Amino acid sequence: MGLTLTVLGCSGSYPAPDVPCSGYLVRSDTTAVVLDLGHGAFAELQRHLDVAELDAVVLTHAHPDHWVDLTGLRILTHYGRGIDHVPVWGTDETRRMVATVAAGIAPAFAWHTLGAEPVITIGDLELRIERTDHYVETYAVRVTGPDGRSLVYSSDTGPGWSPAELGRDVDLALVESSYLDAEELGDVLHLCADMAGAAARDARARRLVLTHLVPGADPDAHARRAAAAYGGPVDVASPGAVYAL
Repeated sequence: MGLTLTVLGCSGSYPAPDVPCSGYLVRSDTTAVVLDLGHGAFAELQRHLDVAELDAVVLTHAHPDHWVDLTGLRILTHYGRGIDHVPVWGTDETRRMVATVAAGIAPAFAWHTLGAEPVITIGDLELRIERTDHYVETYAVRVTGPDGRSLVYSSDTGPGWSPAELGRDVDLALVESSYLDAEELGDVLHLCADMAGAAARDARARRLVLTHLVPGADPDAHARRAAAAYGGPVDVASPGAVYAL
């Protein structure tokens, strides 16, 4: 199968009527990792994976649109399937929020602090992380498979961080494009389409997929603006889309 990316959800900040919030399934031949699990993403995950095959969840930051469906995963694994100690990486702030909402972490999850180490090995996947430019402690992730193929996920970031900081020549860049242009963006710590395209170009990404568009955004307009800055074709993430690297 090689390395694949499946979009579970990609709506920015809150779910659109037919688009869950951030969630991405990354798989190799032997390993399955979910990056973020926001509102509605867990439902889409179940279309693609038996939870018994899930090796880990990595939650990039504490904003609920990136983790709140972890509560549903806990119910299914712990109570429904008798599966405990699911490895979860997240910040300390995320852990406190999950523990409050879900009435505890253990034994359902084996929690690891995201940011404690710059590189995480999960099965045959290497995950390199780096803090982004956002309101809370937030990490972007570069995932490299056993054949050397790689993808980078920006998570949420302002223009003060670039995917190139996790290394260039990535096969796929999954970059947030919350707003269409700088005027709409204002001083919010997110990216607009032009910035996303320029960031992917700087990282020498072979493919660019935009994500985290706010509900109501025009995907085609985002793709056109990003493509002008990127210098090549651009995709916009949609639930269920699968990208083979």
